[in-house]
Amino acid sequence: MKYICELFSIKYPIIQGGMGNISNADLAAAVSNAGGLGTIGCGTMTPGQVEAIILETKEKTNKNFALNIPINVNPYTEELIDLVLKYDIPVVSLSAGNPAPYIPSFQKKKVKVIAIVASVKHAQKAEAAGADVLVAEGFEAAGINSSLELTTFTLIPQVSKHVKLPVLAAGGIGNGQGVAAALMLGASGVQLGTRLIATKEAPFHPSYKQKLIEAFGNDTCILGRSVGQVRRVLKAPYPEKILDLEKQGLSPMTYREMTSEVHHINGAMYGDIHDGFMNSGQVAGLIDDIPTVQELLDDMMTDAKKQIEEGLARFSTPFMI
Repeated sequence: MKYICELFSIKYPIIQGGMGNISNADLAAAVSNAGGLGTIGCGTMTPGQVEAIILETKEKTNKNFALNIPINVNPYTEELIDLVLKYDIPVVSLSAGNPAPYIPSFQKKKVKVIAIVASVKHAQKAEAAGADVLVAEGFEAAGINSSLELTTFTLIPQVSKHVKLPVLAAGGIGNGQGVAAALMLGASGVQLGTRLIATKEAPFHPSYKQKLIEAFGNDTCILGRSVGQVRRVLKAPYPEKILDLEKQGLSPMTYREMTSEVHHINGAMYGDIHDGFMNSGQVAGLIDDIPTVQELLDDMMTDAKKQIEEGLARFSTPFMI
């Protein structure tokens, strides 16, 4: 945990996940200012769009933040790498593809590389390629996910056992209990996504935040199993429409069109549940308020420490027979 904070020059071992085309400077800066590592997710945005968010983020924080590049999703990977180097962004996370060809460029400039993985095999390959940190993301997580369907509780100890790199846990984490559990499983910190949506600084549609507060853990669904491109979203009319079409034999091309970032923006930014979707992890069942990012991170770390101390106290209590 301490190593992660030193490596990224942050107060708390908490980083923000990439949020695709709804990524923004307000939330990224808020996370960094609160002691975590804010992240700008590139999604399918053009280099010009990403550059504008980078500049705005720099205006709103003097703390470190990261850029997430989804390698096989964004057609401008090389140009986005150039932006990392141009603006001296100290941390980059690489997802949705093989990070190996790109890591040397970052190593030359001493940029720290986070690789997003979903299995031991992926983790070992990323370690061998020179990644500095791994984010192991369980199937509970929101948005585009691995078809391997390994849960966080099983994935983290497997990955941490088979690699020497620090591992951050992602998927199903939204409070101090989750942070404490991740540390006990072998993680050095956590990545948050869905929980950060329901914060005051997050500039998303109010109905998105309200739906997260009202949701139970079973109020998400998985799209794309039939085409091998899974995504976890909140249950709503538009996702139900996609699921019905999948049962009828939806083609991969039509599926990609129906789950494009246009529909992601429709749901997240405009609250359109009939022509858009809202990404959400199963952690939605734990969300019941909309704090500031600072309040959220402070409370999570305070509670994590409490959970660990109380757990140790219970463990040291003699067992009753």
